[in-house]
Amino acid sequence: MHLLVNFPPTVTVSQLANSLQGVSSRRLRQEFPDLLQHYRHANRLCSGPYFAGSLAGAPINVLRQYIEQQNQPS
Repeated sequence: MHLLVNFPPTVTVSQLANSLQGVSSRRLRQEFPDLLQHYRHANRLCSGPYFAGSLAGAPINVLRQYIEQQNQPS
């Protein structure tokens, strides 16, 4: 998953990632309760590792185009 996120400098990247993973996991469990049975052995829906990069100064349309051109999961 690729995200283009603008967040305040007072929030660390790890705080942002934890928040995004927690909220998305909670919403997925609410909308798709069967996921709990499928992933119960892991007790989580999101993987721990993530990558974050900073592209300060790059034009937003170039970043958006890059994200949109990434391969879709099959």
